[in-house]
Amino acid sequence: MIDFHTHILPAVDDGSRSIDESLLMLRALSEQNTKKVILTPHFYADNESVDSFLNRRNEAYELLKAKAPSDSPNTVLGAEVRYYAGIGHLQELKKLRIDGTKLLLLEMPFSHWTEHSLSEVLDIAGRGNITLVLAHIERYLPFITGNIFQRLAESGVLFQANASFFDGFFKSAKAIKMLKENRIHFIGSDCHNTSERRPNMTTAFQTLNRRLGEYAAKKFFDYGNQLFLQNQI
Repeated sequence: MIDFHTHILPAVDDGSRSIDESLLMLRALSEQNTKKVILTPHFYADNESVDSFLNRRNEAYELLKAKAPSDSPNTVLGAEVRYYAGIGHLQELKKLRIDGTKLLLLEMPFSHWTEHSLSEVLDIAGRGNITLVLAHIERYLPFITGNIFQRLAESGVLFQANASFFDGFFKSAKAIKMLKENRIHFIGSDCHNTSERRPNMTTAFQTLNRRLGEYAAKKFFDYGNQLFLQNQI
């Protein structure tokens, strides 16, 4: 499995506060049979420059690698990039892609999308050098109206859901429906700590296993791996 959305890097954002906590989070994911972990600390363009963010992120990553056991999941650097009006003009946007790929995790506003914001997302997706992955798609469902999903999908935009979306009868029913409709491509724990927002990839796997069967559950996660590989550069 790939955990596509995590805040494990120590003291970079509102996620892990220490190396020790980061190591516990990696161990938990390893115990949940997660083979690859994408490290996606928040990037807010109104707080700092891309280069400043990358320097902080990379320093934290070196500290984590130096302490992580050899049997830890494979870790890959990325970012969770907050959308803002004008993001399409950010010259350094490509630097925020997941390392070695065209994939960029984008967090949209938790409000109704304007035609301008949608057009800007579609413009970025249409450039060919970035494959957008919208973070925790379930959080935007109240704001996605009309044919937005169709327009995004036609532009090659991919969707990530949080593992917690698969927890509980009604939520998981909606999650399974979206997955069958090809509206979920990746799952991430969006873990921030070892307490209330801890790694929980088994939540999604167990639900998929129970609702769809073990073969279908593995097939979905294999599909995520294939998409990751297809977007390598």
